[in-house]
Amino acid sequence: MITASVDGSALSNPGPAGWAWYIDEDRWDADGWEHGTNNMGELQAIIEVLAATPPDEELHILCDSTYVINSVTKWMPGWKRKGWKKADGQPVLNQDQLKTIDEALQGRKVTFEWVKGHAGHQMNEAADERARNAASAYQRGTVPPRGPGYRPGKVDPAPVADRGGDDLFSAGADEPSLPRKPAGADPDIMTTISQEKELLSDKVRCDVSRVRTLLHADFTEFSSSGQIWTRSRLLAEIKPLPLRIGFEPIRAQRLSDDLILLLWRATTPTHSWLRSSLWRRGDGRWQLLFCQGTQAS
Repeated sequence: MITASVDGSALSNPGPAGWAWYIDEDRWDADGWEHGTNNMGELQAIIEVLAATPPDEELHILCDSTYVINSVTKWMPGWKRKGWKKADGQPVLNQDQLKTIDEALQGRKVTFEWVKGHAGHQMNEAADERARNAASAYQRGTVPPRGPGYRPGKVDPAPVADRGGDDLFSAGADEPSLPRKPAGADPDIMTTISQEKELLSDKVRCDVSRVRTLLHADFTEFSSSGQIWTRSRLLAEIKPLPLRIGFEPIRAQRLSDDLILLLWRATTPTHSWLRSSLWRRGDGRWQLLFCQGTQAS
C-alpha cells in the first residue's frame, strides 16, 4: 500500500495557490496557480497523486481538510444524484475537480484519513511546506519548486516481441524526465483530460460510436514508429489495449478559445513514453484533432 499526504495552500485565500502530495523525499510533487483557494489546492493534490501512482496499488491518502474528506467520502454520491447541486439547489463548488477525482477513483482501492494540520505530523508538514512554497513562487512570479514525481523501484523490463509504435495500441520505451505542469482547474482542460483518458478505457475502445464522437473528422496521429493513423483507420482497428495504460498529465496549455494542447506521460508496469494531443472545440464539443507519440532520445 502507498501512503501519501496531500495539502493545498493559498495566500490570502483566494490568492496565489499551491498544491502538493508527499510520500517520501524521493517521491513527491507540487505546483499551483496564480489564483486559487486552499480547497482547490488540496483537491488538485488528490488529482495529481491519483494520476501519478500505479492504479493497481492500494492508495491511502492523508488530508488535513475536513471539507475535502467529506466531499470525497460522504457528499459526492448525493451531489452526483442531484446533478452536482447542493441541498439548497446551488451548484457544488469545485465540481470540475470533484468530477475528475470521482472518475479517477473508479476501479481503484483508495482510502482517506483525516490528520490534524500543523501538529507535527511529518508527512503532513512536508506536503504543507511544499504547497506553501509553490504558492509563494506564484506570488513572486517565479517558477515553483517541482518534485521528482512518483517512480517505483527499478524493474527489469519483460521481453517485448513487438512494441510497435507509441500509438493508441502499444507501449513504448522509457523517456527522459521532464518538468511537469498541472492542468489547473480550467473546466475545458478538465474535459479534454477526461476524454483523453476515455480513449484508454476498454469500455470506450469497444464502442466505435463513442470513439467517433471523440475524434475530429480530420484526426491524424503520428506514432514514433512512423505509422500514420487517420480517423477511418483508427475506427476500423481500435480495440482494447493489451496492457492497462496509466495516464500522467504533464502540461496543459490553452492555445486559443477552441484549442487545447495536452502533454502527458503514458505508463505500463515496465515502460513509459510521452504523448502530445491537440483538442479542438466545434459545435460545443471537444474532439481530438491530432496526437503524436514521442520516442526517447
